[in-house]
Amino acid sequence: MKKTVPALCAAGVAALILAGCDSGGGGSTPDDTAQGPNILFVIMDDVGIDQMKVFGYGGQMAPILPNINAVAHAGVRFRNTWSMPECSPGRAAMFVGRYPFRTGINQAIGPQDLATSHLSPYDITAPKLLKRAGYESGMFGKFHLGGPENNQAENSLPSVLGWDYFYGWVGGLPGSNDRTVGGYDTAGTHMCGFIPGEQSGGAKSGACYQADGSCTVMSRNSLAEDAAGLQCVAAGGLLVPNETCGKPPSYLNFNIENAYYVSPLVIIENGKTEEVQLSDPRARGYRTTIETDAAIEWIKSRPAGKAWMATVSYSAAHTPWQQPPKRLVPLAPGDISPLDALSCTADGPRGALDQRIIQDRMTEAVDTEFGRLLVETGMAKYNEDGTLNYDPKATNTVIVIVGDNGSLAAAVKLPFDPTRAKGTAYQTGVWDPLIISGPQVVQPNREVDHMVNMVDLFQFFGELAGLDAHKEVPHTIDSVGILPYLTDPEQGSLRTINFTMGGLNEQANGGRNGPCVMSTACTVIPTSKSVCEDNMGVYWGAGYTSDLVIPTNPPGAGYATCADVNEARYNKGQTMLALVPESTVAIRNERYKLVVNTSVDYDPVSNGHREVSSEELYEINQAAPMPLLDTEDRNLLPATDPQLEAIRSDLRNKLDAMLASNPACPGDGNIDGIVNAEDLENWRKIAHDWGLSSVYDFLTPQYRDGKTDNKDEAIIQANLGKTCPRTYSLY
Repeated sequence: MKKTVPALCAAGVAALILAGCDSGGGGSTPDDTAQGPNILFVIMDDVGIDQMKVFGYGGQMAPILPNINAVAHAGVRFRNTWSMPECSPGRAAMFVGRYPFRTGINQAIGPQDLATSHLSPYDITAPKLLKRAGYESGMFGKFHLGGPENNQAENSLPSVLGWDYFYGWVGGLPGSNDRTVGGYDTAGTHMCGFIPGEQSGGAKSGACYQADGSCTVMSRNSLAEDAAGLQCVAAGGLLVPNETCGKPPSYLNFNIENAYYVSPLVIIENGKTEEVQLSDPRARGYRTTIETDAAIEWIKSRPAGKAWMATVSYSAAHTPWQQPPKRLVPLAPGDISPLDALSCTADGPRGALDQRIIQDRMTEAVDTEFGRLLVETGMAKYNEDGTLNYDPKATNTVIVIVGDNGSLAAAVKLPFDPTRAKGTAYQTGVWDPLIISGPQVVQPNREVDHMVNMVDLFQFFGELAGLDAHKEVPHTIDSVGILPYLTDPEQGSLRTINFTMGGLNEQANGGRNGPCVMSTACTVIPTSKSVCEDNMGVYWGAGYTSDLVIPTNPPGAGYATCADVNEARYNKGQTMLALVPESTVAIRNERYKLVVNTSVDYDPVSNGHREVSSEELYEINQAAPMPLLDTEDRNLLPATDPQLEAIRSDLRNKLDAMLASNPACPGDGNIDGIVNAEDLENWRKIAHDWGLSSVYDFLTPQYRDGKTDNKDEAIIQANLGKTCPRTYSLY
């Protein structure tokens, strides 16, 4: 199905860039003739710095990443980079250069989150910024910056936000493993989404049917090959085990998502959005390969002399964990163990270990496809021994490689702390790899220990194109330059502080994600029941049945919050769970880090719910392989040393000033700093054509209703003529 990008941007909202709303700001005008270096931006999902041996970490079981390592040794390794605790706020920071309290994106975007927690169509994204210097921009793979739910643009949002071309997954998270394997097993016993080999209770061979009815017999002839079932799903098919080709069985269902092998592909080109059916061959196959193929095709089709930015946003190694094709895994010599023997759940004696191995293999598959991407686009060659021959000065392309947030707890490598991982503002949750290579790098194969934040990438992309992002964008951005670190090996730190935060996104009428119990902790990070279960949790939200009850919550109704879960457990005489913070913020200087966590929990004394906050101070560093980390036993508070108290007070004051630097501006939906007739016209068009959740839904967060109606118009009218002064970030 194809459709035109919605006309979200009303006439008069400064310049119209593609179908996106560029809120102007007196910056440069689009220049189709300007040239700059091409930019290849590679994002790995849930790959924190703890996974990266090239940075000196990785523990005893690090993924093997020869291609990424080759680029790292040819460029600069930034060893002190923070992102945000979860994927959506981390990615938004990269693409607009603004912290979550400015974008409203505080956690991974889920289907219930309102448009006020999506990236605004009026924001200046990296592709909109680069458009002013004549760049074309393409994105391949995971989007997860908003939509398709609760957003007028739906699956067209990448185009509205400025990307010229998109080939990937708007919703962001892969679906769950299809345990029925396309309807073959109604009991759902095939936990990895394919029929394993005969050694694992599956089949050695079978008939692999495609959606068009064609068929190929597949088999595994040695343990060095994938199981027939894995070969089949990787080829886009469904296996009927121990059979030869004939008439396709009627039960085969090609319209079921299957994690990394069947996904709802969206393609946007020339302002047209195509939502690809799950039965379409383009939507079937291993996601990491699909993402790489699409990037290769687009890059190779770029016209000579036209600068481009290609964002290859890999879905891996995000859960659900699912084996990649074995051809993508650089196994150690002599290792021919079958991948299908590994468990995709925590069940069984090796479950947790197997999952860690699978995630390593998924990360290694990203590395393999990244190498192929460089070779097939002419940015590198393979040596005779298969290693990558990469010369950053051979092409006019800057390569940037990052992780979007810290590693998931179950995958964390020691000595990093799995109890303080993704979803928290502790080091394991926000400390990420950043690698930059290209012809601009002076003295390659070096490290930078200075503080960097993922928001700085936005200004860096502008620097490469000859643009000053602070002058080009009419509202506050939090970016600091990165280019000086590449060109001057003696460059001092451009930051005096670093900052990160996570929290809750806005849902209608104060809603939130349902509680998910993971081991001895409760969290609202997973965006749905399936995501909770894919992360080895037990979902206690709507539909959960238990004999644990609270007076206002009958059995079977489920629980709305983690505080409700603890109330139910306490009333039943069970131990209350620890809570993953609902709000987690951190700020640091060169040596010390302050962490502030806040949650609402059940209080047995008052028999009610109350806010619980903590303030913690740590000394940290980047020493390899044993960095000083913010582990529970190293909290320096309460401080009896006056010097430590002075450090705490200074960091707290800077944190409070940071959070106060984005005062509310009710009625200013297009974030241009003034409430005026443009806001009224924008509201009028959205209310008329859509009427649901938008950035013009101005009711206060706890009462935001997910509608754009006359209540919101009244707020604009009440504030007409108001100018909101531009504030400045702290560095």
